Amino acid sequence: MAHEHKLEIFRGLIKFKSNIQKIWGVLILLSIVTIVEVILGIIKPEWSMTPVLGMKLLNWIFIILTIFKAYYITWDFMHMRDEVKGLRRAVVWTTIFLILYLSFILLQEGGYVFDVYDQGYIKRDF
Repeated sequence: MAHEHKLEIFRGLIKFKSNIQKIWGVLILLSIVTIVEVILGIIKPEWSMTPVLGMKLLNWIFIILTIFKAYYITWDFMHMRDEVKGLRRAVVWTTIFLILYLSFILLQEGGYVFDVYDQGYIKRDF
């Protein structure tokens, strides 16, 4: 017995008539998010340069939009919305926490390397 996939996005706000229309709709949604990221990266508005929690607001926006895209790709293209709740949580939340953890490590080590090159000495000795 074939399983019918849900032909809607945004929790039913936008509905499609076929799988092909849904694929195009999701492609357009993810393209819009990517275009916003690229435009913000090129323009770098003044309001986005304010520091928030040790990083520029623009960096936080990039991280949040990237996590949104990864979550939505997993949710829609890997058909996580059709799975049981426990499996969805196990896959999606583990991935989100892994991305956040790796981002933290990248930012922490990047700051350390910048300080070493900028000031010419080692602050921490591991």
